[in-house]
Amino acid sequence: MLEALRRTGIGGVELRLSAGEIADPAMTRRRRREVRATIEEAGVVVTGVASYVRVASDLPDDLVLGALVAALSVAADLGAPVVRVFPGAPTRPAADDVVPVLLESGAQVADRAARRLDAVAPYAAECGVVPALETHDSHPTGALIAEILGRVQSPVGAIWDLVHPWRVGEPLADTWAALGPWVTGGRGSVQVKDADLPDCATPLPVGQGRLPTDPFAALLVEVGYAGTVTLEWERAWHPEAAPLEEACHSLRRWADRHWPARDEIR
Repeated sequence: MLEALRRTGIGGVELRLSAGEIADPAMTRRRRREVRATIEEAGVVVTGVASYVRVASDLPDDLVLGALVAALSVAADLGAPVVRVFPGAPTRPAADDVVPVLLESGAQVADRAARRLDAVAPYAAECGVVPALETHDSHPTGALIAEILGRVQSPVGAIWDLVHPWRVGEPLADTWAALGPWVTGGRGSVQVKDADLPDCATPLPVGQGRLPTDPFAALLVEVGYAGTVTLEWERAWHPEAAPLEEACHSLRRWADRHWPARDEIR
């Protein structure tokens, strides 16, 4: 992975917090330090840790908060400034192109998620890590994520995954208007990906699918976004996807078209 980043001029990586991955939840603290040292020696920055904590789920508080504290600890040891979390509220089954219906009121769900994010704030501050809520599952749009984040009293961020607001019809400008305050200032990031959605979810090199990757970049340039842009390459679930290095080359070409003066991308 580090060799692919070096050869394609990409200076950062977001690590997925999952069993069998580079950032394995079962790692000892010694192993975390070793992984961090290896990445830093390669001149690469860990831009974030992608956890699977669902802060709006209907699980008991102690399970959710325990998982979030553990994710914050791993991120701190790896030198990551951000931990990705999902909403994950219970919903009715829904097609991919519609926002799912919550099984509880939106206010109840948002309050629960905000309460949990506030509860871990002291530990997050101690770790120097910010939880960032991604447009995903029960809350696929920027507007819905903002409903939660607007209730949080402590430092928190957002991650704009291009796919999910787009697939349910939220215009790019509306997503930015909702999430801008929580994506900027080092508190969050944006994710780009491409695929022949809705027909096929297999990741494609940036620019070869149907997602609005160029309008997305144009908007980021227009608003002066200077934060992390992450390519989410889900080959673990789609082994037929191109190798990582090919995907990284496509990201490099896409970035060079829109940010020609930016030497390093993450």
